[in-house]
Amino acid sequence: MTVKAITDVAAAIESKVARLLKPEVQFPVRSLGNVRYDSRRGYFEIGKAKSSRTLTVTTAKTFAQTLKMMALSKELVQTNDFATKRDGYYQSKNWGEASFDEQTESDTVMDDIEAMFSIHGVSREQLRYIPDEHGGAVAGELIVNDTDLETGKTERIDCTRFGSGAYSIPSLVEQLTFETKAKFILCIETGGMFQRLQSHKFWKKAHCILISMAGVPTRATRRFVRRLADQCKLPVYAFVDCDPYGISNIYRTLKVGSGNAAHINKFFCVPQARFLGVTPQDIDDYKLPTHPLKDVDVKRAKDALKNDPFFKHHKPWQKAIEQLLKKGVRAEQQALARWGLNYVIDEYLPNKLKQTAKFLP
Repeated sequence: MTVKAITDVAAAIESKVARLLKPEVQFPVRSLGNVRYDSRRGYFEIGKAKSSRTLTVTTAKTFAQTLKMMALSKELVQTNDFATKRDGYYQSKNWGEASFDEQTESDTVMDDIEAMFSIHGVSREQLRYIPDEHGGAVAGELIVNDTDLETGKTERIDCTRFGSGAYSIPSLVEQLTFETKAKFILCIETGGMFQRLQSHKFWKKAHCILISMAGVPTRATRRFVRRLADQCKLPVYAFVDCDPYGISNIYRTLKVGSGNAAHINKFFCVPQARFLGVTPQDIDDYKLPTHPLKDVDVKRAKDALKNDPFFKHHKPWQKAIEQLLKKGVRAEQQALARWGLNYVIDEYLPNKLKQTAKFLP
């Protein structure tokens, strides 16, 4: 499918050149203004607005770079290989006048190509360009079957057998398959909280899979969770800090994606995710220690209420964010330690998991 998509675009360009017409390529406009939220699909979708890059005297170099990057992608797929953004930049040094002067230039062209081929249902990872960043960490009742791209041999990785450590999600997860009897997936914002739950084997008590997002989840982490949840039919719960960043950046990105990446959200978001906590109501119910909201927190919360299609669609979220603004405070996951270091394991999470129907959407 990927090779066909590339050759189809190339053939359309060749056809225009043969007819003495100016060739062009089209990209979806990547901005929140060109995004719609469909609650039935469960994620941000790119709108119909598109921008075009036509071959002219001023765009000749960028146009050539775009075609060379497409050719490299085709070669990577056919040789069962991959490249990072940095690799792509250095590969261009063999392209003569089409080489990139700075990596920011090659990154932009790679982003454009990803957007262009997303229209054909192809992601950057399928184009064999992978991020330099690592994924998150995994512990719990899960076996990951990882097939070596070179040898074809499959390794069975048991995520219960890492001692006090955890399995690291690789940059490329398309080849992975899963075996599990877990009841749900718990995605956790902070590494410290993940480590506590892993060290005390909360996954064994709750029969679940723990995933550390380490802040805003990377593409690999989101794709891993999405494929795991889809293949194994598992609910996904998010456990993050109670602040506008945890809610509107970390959780929202996990669940519905972002405006700037709306062209790829269908691959990377996790529509089945629900918000376990920490919620604004938890601050009162658990008498949590708090910190005042910063100006940037207030701005982020108000912007979510005014401009974000996801929060504008869900009235429970509007109520929760307004509640947080009224309180003027934020609370961290670790604030639960007020009642004891393992209160989160012994009381908070067990109580929450009895009320999944009440989780925020």
